[in-house]
Amino acid sequence: MYPRTLMKSLLSVSAAFLAVVTLAACSQGPDLPPPSFATSTGPGLENAYRLQIGDKLKLTVFGEDNLSGDLEVNGRGELPLPLIGEIPAKGRTVKEVQSAIAARLADGYIKSPRVNLEIRNYRPIYVHGEVKSGGQFQFSNSLSFTDAIAMAGGYTYRAQQDYVILSRAGTPPVRIEMSTSMPILPGDNIRVPERFF
Repeated sequence: MYPRTLMKSLLSVSAAFLAVVTLAACSQGPDLPPPSFATSTGPGLENAYRLQIGDKLKLTVFGEDNLSGDLEVNGRGELPLPLIGEIPAKGRTVKEVQSAIAARLADGYIKSPRVNLEIRNYRPIYVHGEVKSGGQFQFSNSLSFTDAIAMAGGYTYRAQQDYVILSRAGTPPVRIEMSTSMPILPGDNIRVPERFF
């Protein structure tokens, strides 16, 4: 038999160890899936960004001024175009939509059309959670997660500063480490969680 004082000491140490392990587990944050999208800067934004309802674009069909102009992805996720009708745009990249427009024009309308499509206005990003001034912020190229948090006034004293929770159109929320080189995209929703210790 162990002396009663030794048993009490062992129980105290075990309880303390269990508390530390529990706190450590909690500090890791929610168990979220890994990102399914690119985690590096990779190709240019025009290849990574997927269009959404309300995006505004500029179409240029060289030599065809009546087909060129400003466009907006409508509520059905399509770009309405003169002559060729509506082109599906939601969830597609600018390059994919540009190719679809060129193919539609080449199908009996214009011989060898030269088409350029570019985004006029990117959607804003959203930063909230444990930041001092969360809200909606203007998107700009090469924006990092550190930049986004600075735009929102920086961390509060309760903030978990090692990672953020990112919600991106068409994907479930994911945990993103602050050391990532993954670019922020227009429309991204970034939440800074609260630390648990």
